Amino acid sequence: MKDAFSKINAAFKAAGNPDIRVVYGSSGNLTAQIMNGAPFNLFISADERFPIELYQQGKAIDDGIVYASGKLAIISKSSTGMNLTDEKGGLVRVIKKANKIAIAKPELAPYGKAAIEYLKAQGLWDIAKDKLIYGDNIGIATMYVVTGAADLGFTALSLAKSADVAKETNFILVNSKLYEPIKQRMVLIKGAPREVVALYQFMQSSQAKLILQQYGYSTP
Repeated sequence: MKDAFSKINAAFKAAGNPDIRVVYGSSGNLTAQIMNGAPFNLFISADERFPIELYQQGKAIDDGIVYASGKLAIISKSSTGMNLTDEKGGLVRVIKKANKIAIAKPELAPYGKAAIEYLKAQGLWDIAKDKLIYGDNIGIATMYVVTGAADLGFTALSLAKSADVAKETNFILVNSKLYEPIKQRMVLIKGAPREVVALYQFMQSSQAKLILQQYGYSTP
């Protein structure tokens, strides 16, 4: 969400709203921090499970709203010359050629969970599992590919399209029918001040949705 949200937050401030401190991290880690009393007011997650868990544990005012749906992509370091394809035979060749394959930790990040679902659905798990390296969040997993620590990786389409990543990598969208939909939910934490409630509402505006769409998300 970092690139997309930076633009949304800039638009929010341009509309005369105050500056709000933003902290980025994996959905699982941020949830653990909120559970332990970290002073966050709004949780914009990359999945649904963690925000709903916060509501069930009495931390959020309600179960929130889905603000976007993410899409899973495979990226490769451009310098490897790998020919990315969503066709199984081509993927088998690319995975066998790769030194390492980067994904986010599935227990912390929904895109990591989706990557494993996709590999298993495609019958690629057995040839890929021993090459996997894990990042605490999708940003770290993506940087493994950008820096060459891994030849291949699974990431969010929004990250694959970002300028810093696109100049170093190639990407393909994978078949969205082969992993559970990545519905991204946000919740207001109890006691959120009105400025943060305004941001929560702005995230549901047509202006914010347009920005999300530009970064590869679909919106409700």
